Amino acid sequence: MHVLLPDGTRKDLDDGASGAELAAAIGPGLARAALAVKVEGELRDLARPLADGERVEIVTDRSPESLELIRHDTAHVLAAAVLDLYPGTRISIGPPIQDGFYYDFEFPAGVTVSEHDLPALEEGMRRHVRAKEEFTREDVTVDAALERFRGEDQPYKVELIEDLVRDAGVETVSLYTNGPFTDLCRGPHAPTTGRIKAFKLLSLAGAYWR
Repeated sequence: MHVLLPDGTRKDLDDGASGAELAAAIGPGLARAALAVKVEGELRDLARPLADGERVEIVTDRSPESLELIRHDTAHVLAAAVLDLYPGTRISIGPPIQDGFYYDFEFPAGVTVSEHDLPALEEGMRRHVRAKEEFTREDVTVDAALERFRGEDQPYKVELIEDLVRDAGVETVSLYTNGPFTDLCRGPHAPTTGRIKAFKLLSLAGAYWR
């Protein structure tokens, strides 16, 4: 098969080659720098297979999309660190935003988190970054995802999946795992948590679900 690069160059690849394999075929430096791919304008994981004839751009830390991608990765790492420190926490959503990222949590009864706890959370996040945990995607049926999150007592994830079924008629959803943490997420993500270079937790705020 072949794909087309932004300058119109045709690149021949094995059938089903991934974005990572495309980057490696272009050069070892690009393979090391690659964070994701943009396929026909859609941002995707490097690991996802490409299709014949697609227009593909390799996303690196110099690309305008890279900051949002890494902020999204960092939100997942924050959630992983919170669950390490506060088992039983219920998680809702954690998107990148214009000035950074956030994640909404419901902490277990009796647990109060303040700004004094942020350094410990940051250190927990750094452990996940140093571990260079792979972000792996799994597409599962709605029933399997509901069973998983009900079993983990994550009612907000259950509600989000039920919304997707009602509003979009989905039959499958995607899950992303880094280290011990698995989240409902459409992605994409960088290859590993090790691509996160710097972050800072600045504040806490109360939130209402919906």
